[in-house]
Amino acid sequence: MNVRLLVLAVAAAATAATTACGKRAAEVRTAPAQQATVSIQVNNTLNQAVNVYIVANGTETFLRQVAATSNTSVPVQGFAPGSTVGLKAVTADGARTYTRASVVLTGTFVFPLP
Repeated sequence: MNVRLLVLAVAAAATAATTACGKRAAEVRTAPAQQATVSIQVNNTLNQAVNVYIVANGTETFLRQVAATSNTSVPVQGFAPGSTVGLKAVTADGARTYTRASVVLTGTFVFPLP
């Protein structure tokens, strides 16, 4: 009985070795096409930071905070080039809000504040 068990163990090991070392299928694809780069150039001349948002279909999406008296290029991701959106900037203290309606996302759009 021990010989039979030994034969079965050797057969199982041989089957596992040939299966593990056998040929494997590989799929080769090209990388997906990159979308055009869209960004918002925020020119903040205010003496405090602002939080910048994109407004699309009534939903605000936070992009980033832009420091006081600075110019920052903010990449826009998750929105298709050519989309029409609104822009919104809110001062860090929430006291003032600046908006721009009907912005078409192509290339770099300049958003001056105020």
